[in-house]
Amino acid sequence: MGRRTFMVLGFTLYTIVVGAQVNGGFNSSRSSFGAGKQSAFNQGRRNNFNDYRKKLNAEYVSKTREKWQNFYGKAPMVAPDNDVKPVTPIKMSDEDAKQDKKDKQIEIKQVVKPIKQVTPPQPVAPVDEVPVQNQQLLTFSYLGSQLQVRKPTSGIVRLAGLSENKIADAWEQLCDESYNNLLLDCIQLRSKHRLCDWAYLQMLQALGNSFCGNGTNEATLLTAFLYSQSGYKIRLGQTKGKLVLLYASQHNIYSVRYIEYEGDKFYSLTEDLLDVKVNAARYPRENSLSLWVASEPQVSFCASTTRTRSSKRYSDMSVQVSVNKNLIPFFDSYPSSEVGGNFMTRWAMYANTAFCKETQNQLYPQLKRAIGGRSELEAAERLLNWVQTGFEYEYDDKVWGDDRAFFPDESLYYPYCDCEDRSILFTRLVRDLLGLRCILVYYPGHLACAVNFSQPVSGDYIMVNGTKYVVCDPTYIGASVGHTMPGCDNSAAKVIILQ
Repeated sequence: MGRRTFMVLGFTLYTIVVGAQVNGGFNSSRSSFGAGKQSAFNQGRRNNFNDYRKKLNAEYVSKTREKWQNFYGKAPMVAPDNDVKPVTPIKMSDEDAKQDKKDKQIEIKQVVKPIKQVTPPQPVAPVDEVPVQNQQLLTFSYLGSQLQVRKPTSGIVRLAGLSENKIADAWEQLCDESYNNLLLDCIQLRSKHRLCDWAYLQMLQALGNSFCGNGTNEATLLTAFLYSQSGYKIRLGQTKGKLVLLYASQHNIYSVRYIEYEGDKFYSLTEDLLDVKVNAARYPRENSLSLWVASEPQVSFCASTTRTRSSKRYSDMSVQVSVNKNLIPFFDSYPSSEVGGNFMTRWAMYANTAFCKETQNQLYPQLKRAIGGRSELEAAERLLNWVQTGFEYEYDDKVWGDDRAFFPDESLYYPYCDCEDRSILFTRLVRDLLGLRCILVYYPGHLACAVNFSQPVSGDYIMVNGTKYVVCDPTYIGASVGHTMPGCDNSAAKVIILQ
């Protein structure tokens, strides 16, 4: 991992090197405090940081010994439009698609601002690397990749029971410096494999299960410790005789029971939160998890079955592509959520995530050859028809039993997709291949999209902050750019601006 910057209370801003390099084993990395002899100033500053971290952990342990509070889980949040019947796909004839279009502005009800990307949290206090000769390694698997971290020299911390004092005793042992290198390696893996908050939590869970035993209370405790020490807001809980990690989320998560505590919603990865005792201990400046996926996790590649996707109108728009099968469990586990109480934002999380690099390397050269040398409109028409006719439509409730959106890679992996998946896919292609801005357009029961062309394009359009976006509907089969699907209520249309 490279250099990361931290600010601790009134201390001076500084840079510290964390992590280690793999070269036939882990070698201690040199921190920016200096190699060899350190100045008295740097040594004093380092001691201050160590003392501060010890103070924070001691306060946490002391608070953990106090009586935990009882909470009753709240019913899962349900997406507000589940009672709206999805719009049935409609086909447009080639003759109608070729007819001249007139400009028609569509009035919209609401504009949802773009979701801001967040930076990963950092430890609340710097963590020193501890020089250890020939430190043993732990190899564990996450999304098909074999990852390595340095084992703590003190071994596995065992829980002697689930009383407040027993859990506090175990947490105190985890705070020992023998766990420093493990924590630093985890933070390095987060950076190296470009893990978003959700992926990082899952990776830590895989590590805990591998080191301490699958599903054990010790595994939960270690996962919680590493996640909290990395800067995330967690609470320890107990339910049904089990220790449970409760993570706070910046976003409202659907279909999962939660507890509300001090203004935050806390969720569990593994347990249905009906009746839970919660530890009030916390760290300063802890950060709630964000479900923003800046990029897919960088993990080993395992090719899925190759599928052929072909446009019915353009014979040269036929593409063969596979995706990274190792990423499917990550996509499958990703929770549907909303930002700021606006359910429209859930689709932006998927639409703003790029294809994995392996998919791009297969897909984009083929599509570029098919749209190369054509105008923006001609290229968009081809991409639109490819999505309209190269993918089989099916309703989510028939395939999954409930509403579920796809990341772009998933639409290429699964045999079926619906309107939201097609709009997410199409806007990803237009932004990447044509460099044009896009918005998603929501009608009750239907999701379409619109494109900001740099050249004049006729048809139905939407004005957003003085910018013209022409409607493109990947589910209006055979329709060209500028056509709104019949039956869509424009007076109720909402749009969300994509990155």
